[in-house]
Amino acid sequence: MLLRLALPLAVLAVLWHLFDGPEALRHLAGAQPGWLAAALGLLSVQIVASALRWRLTAARLGQPLTRAHAVREYYLATLANMALPGGILGDAGRALRARAGVGIAASAQAVVIERLAGQVALFALLMAALVAAPLPWPGTALWVAAVAAVFLAALIGLRRGPGPARRFGAALRLAWLSDGVWRRQLGLSVLILGCNIGAFAACAAAVGATVPPGAALVLIPLTLAAMLVPVSVGGWGLREGAAAALWPLAGGSAEGGIAASMAFGLLALAASLPGALVPVVPARAQAAVTARSGRARRP
Repeated sequence: MLLRLALPLAVLAVLWHLFDGPEALRHLAGAQPGWLAAALGLLSVQIVASALRWRLTAARLGQPLTRAHAVREYYLATLANMALPGGILGDAGRALRARAGVGIAASAQAVVIERLAGQVALFALLMAALVAAPLPWPGTALWVAAVAAVFLAALIGLRRGPGPARRFGAALRLAWLSDGVWRRQLGLSVLILGCNIGAFAACAAAVGATVPPGAALVLIPLTLAAMLVPVSVGGWGLREGAAAALWPLAGGSAEGGIAASMAFGLLALAASLPGALVPVVPARAQAAVTARSGRARRP
C-alpha cells in the first residue's frame, strides 16, 4: 500500500523535472471556470448513470436494488476508489455492502460485470478511433489486431472454457444481451463514456490544451485507460504520464496535457465528494434496504 501511495508522487516528481512543471501549473491556475463547471457536471452525471447501470445489471442477475440505494452506494464507492490505493477498494466495498439477500459471490459478480461494461466500451471506442484516424506512430494496426485477438480469445473462453468461465459468460449474456436489455446497457454505457470523454475534453479546453476532435477520440481514451492500472491512487501519476506522452502527438504540449489531466483528477474527486455524506449502514439496516428493494419493480 505504501508503494501505491508513493508511486503517483514519484511519477509526478519525474514529470515535473522531465517537462516544465511550473508551466503546467500556470495552465492549471489559468483554467476557465465555465469549462471546469461543465466538466464537473458531466462527471456527476456519469456517476449517477453508472449507478443506474449497476442497478440494471444487478437486477438482471437476481439482485434488485432501489435507485436511491444504487446511487448512494455508487457515490461512496467512487469516492473510495478516488481516495484509496488501487482504485478497486470502493467497488469491493460496494459488493460487500450490497450482499444481503444474495450473498457476496452474486453481489460481486454484478459489480464486476458492471465495471467490465465500461472497460469494454472504452476499448471499443479506442479501437474504432484508431482505425478511423490512426495517430502517427508505428504499429497502430498491430495494436488493433492484438486487442481484437484478446477480445476474441476471451469470447471463446467464455463459451468453451472451464466451468467457471462458462458460468461467467452465461451471466454476461443474461446481464447484457437477453430480452433486449442490450439497448439499455448500450445506452447507459455510451452516456457514461461520453460524459468521461467530454469532461476530459472540457478540462483540456479550460487549461488551453485542446487537440483536434479526431485525435481527442484516441488520446483521451488512452489517457483514461492508464487509470485502470491498479497501482496508483485515483489514477494520479499514470494518467498525467500518459497525457504528457500523448498530447505532443496531436500537436499539443506535454505541459498542457499534464494540466488537463490534473484538472480532470481534481474534478473527478470533487464530483465524488457527496459520497462522504453516505453513512456506514449497519448490517440490519442494509438487510432492510435489500428487502424493500426486492419488492420494488425491476428496472
